Amino acid sequence: MPYRTKIPVRFGDVDHAGIVFYPQFFIYFHEAFEDFFDDNLIAYHQLLSERRIGFPTVHIKNDFSLPLRYGDALDIELSVPKLGTRSAIFRYVGYRHRDGLKSCEAEITCACVNLDTFKACDIPDDLRALFERFAT
Repeated sequence: MPYRTKIPVRFGDVDHAGIVFYPQFFIYFHEAFEDFFDDNLIAYHQLLSERRIGFPTVHIKNDFSLPLRYGDALDIELSVPKLGTRSAIFRYVGYRHRDGLKSCEAEITCACVNLDTFKACDIPDDLRALFERFAT
């Protein structure tokens, strides 16, 4: 079962057409990524600042199917369809909260890196176990 979180559409997220400006979806996906760690008792900010482990994006595949407007919310489901030694693919599917219609989806490949050297490193065992819980 995927992890699920709710992200509100804020006033500053929309463009002149009155819909969410497409780059904002990538911010929503990252907010869901942070929530994923935090809600699973791994503080994302500590992962970065204390453990010095990061997950920079190296590839994105994305589709948009329904616009969102100010006042909407996006329910995002996050799952892990592929888990490697030093990288993982995170799948995000977003549904408009008020009616459950699919708005967007993305597969984002992230590398695991040591933030001091910015070199790829193996995914730590506790994070691997977390990702495996949401494998599809």
